[in-house]
Amino acid sequence: MTTSSFLSARRRRRIALPTLGSAALAAALVALPGAAAADPGYTVVASGLDNPRHLSLGPGNDLFVAEAGVGGDGPCIDTAEGPACFGMSGAITRIDVNKGTQSRVLTGLPSLGSAPSDDPAAPPRGSNATGPQDVMAQGSKTLVLTIGLGNDPAVRTEHPELAQMGTLRTGTIGSSTTTLVADLAAHEAAHNPVPPTDAPDSNPTGFTQVGSGYVVADAGGNDLIEVAKDGSMTTHATFQAQMATAPPFLGLPPGTKIPAQAVPTSAITGPDGSLYVSQLTGFPFEKGLANIYKVDSSGAVSVYASGLTNVTDLAFGPGGVLYAVQIASEGLLGGPVGSVVSIPKGGGDASVVAGGLFAPYGIAITGQTAYVTAGSVAPGGGQVIALPLR
Repeated sequence: MTTSSFLSARRRRRIALPTLGSAALAAALVALPGAAAADPGYTVVASGLDNPRHLSLGPGNDLFVAEAGVGGDGPCIDTAEGPACFGMSGAITRIDVNKGTQSRVLTGLPSLGSAPSDDPAAPPRGSNATGPQDVMAQGSKTLVLTIGLGNDPAVRTEHPELAQMGTLRTGTIGSSTTTLVADLAAHEAAHNPVPPTDAPDSNPTGFTQVGSGYVVADAGGNDLIEVAKDGSMTTHATFQAQMATAPPFLGLPPGTKIPAQAVPTSAITGPDGSLYVSQLTGFPFEKGLANIYKVDSSGAVSVYASGLTNVTDLAFGPGGVLYAVQIASEGLLGGPVGSVVSIPKGGGDASVVAGGLFAPYGIAITGQTAYVTAGSVAPGGGQVIALPLR
């Protein structure tokens, strides 16, 4: 297998040590696929999903889940998680919670999944996929979705198969084709918010509707992109790197600080009309470094809550309480065992609602129930769980 590389020094700093944790990830994929179901207090409402990410509520309170897929037979490229191979295995799944049924309603979507490897410590083929990241139903037939990229947009020039990645698109339930709304990766390439010594990077993730358009969190670009009704784009807000403590295996003097990228993962609209943005943080994925940001209509950024770890999604619940998903409560270098936490109205310290979840990622709330994706890095091991809010 050969791969092409568009990786800048910035991206190599992100890759160099997370890939050393591949053995831990592989062990988690083998040992924990049933972890979500084993923890009492919630139930599994969907299973067998491929790398499920964000989810949302649609008409009739059906759930729509973005499955990032498992990649395919190629071409294969270098990514932040190692070599990944392309295929049209991404999908959107609809879950009828009342009937207990699930079905893929939009299929054949672009996906990059972990390449096959003879290394027993490597993640299983199709893990850590990048593909459909978030989805929103509009009416009974139309779906709006982001498709991630996780790379320099220039990789799409060498591999035209990847042309749909890094975009915001619409699709029709029951089909396998989509229509371009906005090429977010092209916007990042043209308006790179990071220093000019670094190559552009784009990985559109969560998004929210604002008026007749959308605001998309780009985890690669470290920004929010505003998409107007006509598809035109502007950078609404940017998020700066933070200083994190270097892990011992880097061999640096104890206490050395290194920059960690912001990595915004989701944008939601709050009850006050402001945007609330979750933050994963980049390598070394330090425990307690992640924030939840509040962004006003001018793009001004403030910290709403801090002291969190590797946050991937947000949702407001009853009483203005904000719920956040942490994909790895101890930091990603320690393995993808995460939690759902709550932040009181107006901000404050987080309280654990549910812990011990295997790679949780997305959250959607209706009434007193939170629906959470779990197994978000696992091919075929993904779930949606129903969590009562207390």
